[in-house]
Amino acid sequence: MTDAATSPSGFDTATLSDMLRVAGSPDFDRWREQIHRTGGCSHPIHLTGWTLTRDKTTGETLHRYSTETEPGGRLRIACGNRRASRCPACAWTYAGDTYHLIRAGLAGDSTRDIPAAVREHPRVFLTLTAPSFGPVHNRPGAHPCHCGTRHNEDDQTLGTPLDPDSYDYTAAVLFNNHAGQLWQRFTTRLRREIAATAGLSQRELRAVARISYGKVAEFQKRGAVHFHAVVRIDGPDGPDSPPPPWVTTDRLTDAIRAAATHAYTTVTVPAAGAHPACRLRWGAQLDVRPVKVFGDGSDITEQAVASYIAKYATKAAETTGSLDRRIGNREALLLLGVPDHTRRLVEACLDLDLVYPERRLSAWAHMLGFRGHFSTKSRQYSTTLTELRQTRADYRAAQERTARGLDDIAPDTVLVLTSWTYAGQGHTPGEAALAATIARDIHLNRETAREALRDQLDLEGTGA
Repeated sequence: MTDAATSPSGFDTATLSDMLRVAGSPDFDRWREQIHRTGGCSHPIHLTGWTLTRDKTTGETLHRYSTETEPGGRLRIACGNRRASRCPACAWTYAGDTYHLIRAGLAGDSTRDIPAAVREHPRVFLTLTAPSFGPVHNRPGAHPCHCGTRHNEDDQTLGTPLDPDSYDYTAAVLFNNHAGQLWQRFTTRLRREIAATAGLSQRELRAVARISYGKVAEFQKRGAVHFHAVVRIDGPDGPDSPPPPWVTTDRLTDAIRAAATHAYTTVTVPAAGAHPACRLRWGAQLDVRPVKVFGDGSDITEQAVASYIAKYATKAAETTGSLDRRIGNREALLLLGVPDHTRRLVEACLDLDLVYPERRLSAWAHMLGFRGHFSTKSRQYSTTLTELRQTRADYRAAQERTARGLDDIAPDTVLVLTSWTYAGQGHTPGEAALAATIARDIHLNRETAREALRDQLDLEGTGA
């Protein structure tokens, strides 16, 4: 028996009615084209306005566009949100850009003036973790958890404290809040360690070698942030120059281990109110592995590293059960069913905000205190996300010029006038359901094309 408020298709009757309205409208094809161009964006931005292209010399109007003829009088463009929980379509694009950014720094990219010779530079894949704030439920290999249970991979208790009352929630959120500073101190100390191995000062080191990196933050199940990073050593001019012969992968690895455990690589949070001073540092679990062009079963490859970092660039604290937007009040935690452990972390942020107001813990409570960028890189590691987006925009602009018959006209002889106004964001319920279908079709087509390309490369590799 079908619920009165739900149609046989699985949609509630209000959503189904709206879907029929949208699909039956005379401009549905144009609406679908707009949504397809956004990649199936879940929360497109609506714009109203016009653009006019004129010949500077003759004053002739070459092209005119206005949103007056668009569905609802609006143009819909992608929201660009990186979070997969908010917009899977735009997050897919962001992950792809991050993949190319990281891989360019590992394998080179001729279109970005990054030489393939960077493959010969010392480079490692590094993971820095948080220290322990109390024992938690885990899966320690073949042995059962300390609670005596062998947890499944999808067990909701994984990462939660064995004894919540003794878990140091204060230190946990303060660590997240200061993780960016800990990373900064780590990179500073790393330069000093590498210089020291050669008997050089930091200034002398800059004259012969430079350290570059690209990193991403990931939340563990216990709600503590940790960093994955590619660390590479170049010559004095960045990726265009080779590092000195004495800089090897082993020496880089040793310097990383020394820097991560050095007393300098700590942050002291001063005492305030009833909270004593505490000293924050990286955890004992440190993983440093060389990056290989091709794997041998034990080493990780360029593609694997780039894929791993790109995967986590679209995720945040919502993987722990937290919200993916700012929290207005404590009542929201209960109303939205936030898990107990995550709720305690959020509440610790709200409490500590009164003690350390300069740290803005309340504003970042939904991130469990973490206030840094999830994906960052040093200046000379590789290209930038801005450059990648501009390349995509230039490609689309070239397509538009071709479609309008403007290829034969020099760009500097054209005057473009525009006027755009923000007119809202998002979908109606019916539009959202249809847009999700479009997004799934786009994703399926991409996966099919990717499988076909992989099969072709496999055939070429076997000489078939």
